[in-house]
Amino acid sequence: MPHNPGFLKLVNDAKSRVREIDIAGYRKMVAATEPHILVDTREESEWAAGHVKGALHLGKGVIERDIETQVPDKATKLVLYCGGGFRSALVADNLQKMGYSNAISLDGGWRALKESDLPLEK
Repeated sequence: MPHNPGFLKLVNDAKSRVREIDIAGYRKMVAATEPHILVDTREESEWAAGHVKGALHLGKGVIERDIETQVPDKATKLVLYCGGGFRSALVADNLQKMGYSNAISLDGGWRALKESDLPLEK
């Protein structure tokens, strides 16, 4: 789906400040058993249709409100995913503003995760 120019401007601005990882990098992180929390930032309906097994669901609409309760340690490595890596970049940017020093956006998002060998569930 083509995105609107204003949205893309916001995303590109956020991406200039956040760390991103691609699916190959994330698979290496998992294989190396690096401690992290995988956070699905998609809408409830997207989550219900399928997600990575073990992921924490905190949709973009509520993550800023709820993250400090769910993940109080602001040094925790958070790998954030959405459909393709746009909304997760916006979330990573906001979390950094809240003091989360290790928020990483997964470039490719759910589309890339579905193609990986990671366990999925509905």
